[in-house]
Amino acid sequence: MKAQSTLPAIALALVGMSAGAQQMPAVAPATAPSISAPTPATLPMDTIIQVTPTEEISSIKMKEGDSYMLQVATDVTYNGVVIIPRGAPVKGTITWRTGKGIGGKSAKFEMTFNTVTVRGQQYALKGKHRQEGRGNTVAALLGSMFISGRSAIMTSGQIVTAFTAVPIPGA
Repeated sequence: MKAQSTLPAIALALVGMSAGAQQMPAVAPATAPSISAPTPATLPMDTIIQVTPTEEISSIKMKEGDSYMLQVATDVTYNGVVIIPRGAPVKGTITWRTGKGIGGKSAKFEMTFNTVTVRGQQYALKGKHRQEGRGNTVAALLGSMFISGRSAIMTSGQIVTAFTAVPIPGA
């Protein structure tokens, strides 16, 4: 009989709540667990990037200290995220040069990679590329003083390697 006596008490409590006699505290609706946005990937230092000149670079009129524009040849990805897109501008500087000489000696130059621009921000690069003209083997063999070597030329589309000098954050 105890079960019968508790039913009216529960019914009265429910009726009282609906009449506004007692209000239950408001409960916030259930929320989905918070999912943090994935952190963007950061390209580590010393990552290899492939670059190519935007136009032909020739030893004929260059001098040490001249700057040239190159571009990234292929997308550079890290953990499935493109960090440096193909076509990103790269700046290089001529740090050493020799002219072509008598007796079949060809010209040579060395380019040091300075920066890559990603999303409007410049990041340091490192690495060098040495370009040599083709020597004139016949002149060298014959010891000719009248035949000179050839100019050193980097052509557009020629792929060379540079390295990131600092970590580069993804977008």
